[in-house]
Amino acid sequence: MTTLQPSGWRKSSRSNGQGGACVEVGSAPGTVGIRDSKNPTGGTLVVDRAVFTVFLAAIRDR
Repeated sequence: MTTLQPSGWRKSSRSNGQGGACVEVGSAPGTVGIRDSKNPTGGTLVVDRAVFTVFLAAIRDR
């Protein structure tokens, strides 16, 4: 099981203070965690770092 360090979580620059689109990402060796910053204990999607890099490239190209 991958353990993501709480100090490593960063809120997305697209998150806002009105309670919407609040996403945080954290990392561990070789993986990236994605969670709802309003509910940090509600669960984390963990993906391979290479997959996350491809995802980011794809959405930046839009």
